[in-house]
Amino acid sequence: MSTSVQDLTEFAAAPEAGVGRVSTMAGGLVGSEILKIAGDIRELVRGGVEVCNLTVGDFDPEQFPIPELLSVGIRDALVAGQTNYPPSNGIPELRDAVRGFYERALGLRYTSDSVLIAGGARPCIYATYRALVDPGQSVAYPVPSWNNNHYCYMVGANKLAIECGVESRFLPTREAVLESLPKARLLCLNSPLNPTGTAFDAEVLRDICLAIVDENHRRERAGQPPVYLLYDHIYWCLTFEGVEHVTPPQVVPEMARWTVLIDGISKSFAATGVRVGWAVGPVDVIKRMSSILGHVGAWAPRAEQVATVALLDDLDAMAEYHRTYKAGILSRLRALYRGLDAMREQGLPIEAVPPMGAIYLTVRVHPFGKITPDGQRLENNEDVRRYLLDAARVGVVPFQAFGVGASGEGWFRLSVGAVGEQEIVDALPRIAAALRALGD
Repeated sequence: MSTSVQDLTEFAAAPEAGVGRVSTMAGGLVGSEILKIAGDIRELVRGGVEVCNLTVGDFDPEQFPIPELLSVGIRDALVAGQTNYPPSNGIPELRDAVRGFYERALGLRYTSDSVLIAGGARPCIYATYRALVDPGQSVAYPVPSWNNNHYCYMVGANKLAIECGVESRFLPTREAVLESLPKARLLCLNSPLNPTGTAFDAEVLRDICLAIVDENHRRERAGQPPVYLLYDHIYWCLTFEGVEHVTPPQVVPEMARWTVLIDGISKSFAATGVRVGWAVGPVDVIKRMSSILGHVGAWAPRAEQVATVALLDDLDAMAEYHRTYKAGILSRLRALYRGLDAMREQGLPIEAVPPMGAIYLTVRVHPFGKITPDGQRLENNEDVRRYLLDAARVGVVPFQAFGVGASGEGWFRLSVGAVGEQEIVDALPRIAAALRALGD
């Protein structure tokens, strides 16, 4: 049976500027700044240039493969015919496995009704915003942080950005939160933090949680709706150097009334493309989030869910995997930190914050006012980013990609998930040479 082909390319190539082509929200949505930077790197790589790509918050499977138990489990589940729709809130076995995992590993006891499974952590974050925030309400979040500005835009929320600096490891303190708290419907925190790789200690997090409890008791007496806390701890299994991960319900148990925990296997097991994430929180909120994602169809594939059950139920297998996995990440972070810190000691305009968790290193590169060998004056982060890419063949992400304005000049995120340690070692002399080549 043959079908004549109609060439529709001219009609499909409608100009983007056409009136009313898309919704107001879609028309004003800003794309990912990190993906734009990735495009620059792809262009160089296509031209045969080797780049040490420290931009992506992802893992190269050749460097960091997923656990064998997970890959074998997915394959076996597919062979067994686990290919139909899962329940919209996750298969019961996985919801119960997450419940048990949190009880054993974090000391947090919930019921399975408090667990929602989704196709990664991102749908859970979006569902939290959608379930809790009405247009015109306010969301407070620290900057730098990942994507909160975009989520606010999509749900029509007012942004209450809390500027954080290196003195607090780029994490908010109780004092920093207090001003925004009475205005907020939702407070969003992340630890270990993307982009900085820094983490809350128990005392600071407890102080913030006690402020939330006080605010919500005040609202209850006034007959007002509460402020909720979205606590994204997707990197919690990746803490280093004696850093102990803490959660809001752990330090202040009453916070379980108002906290939605966001998590998944993407970062803890290098399984970013497997797409299994979850939210844990108050049952009434989780049910509303489940309804939202059910209409969107954002559930995790059934085979991947089945395999994740076996992974979360095997603490010995997880511990064995993490021994090698975490050692590989930490060795890369240490190599990068020590190399950059040596440059600082040599008087070059660069410094780094010691790694605490996740796959990121926070680095300050501040050669502002210097002149490149081709005569360009470095005036802002974009100039520096571009210079490091062109002169040192190293890709980095400026803090402006994480909601920071002028206060972020000089600060960059460097990610080690997609590079080998030797690539880092080889890149360090190129960075030093590029900085030494700058003139006044």
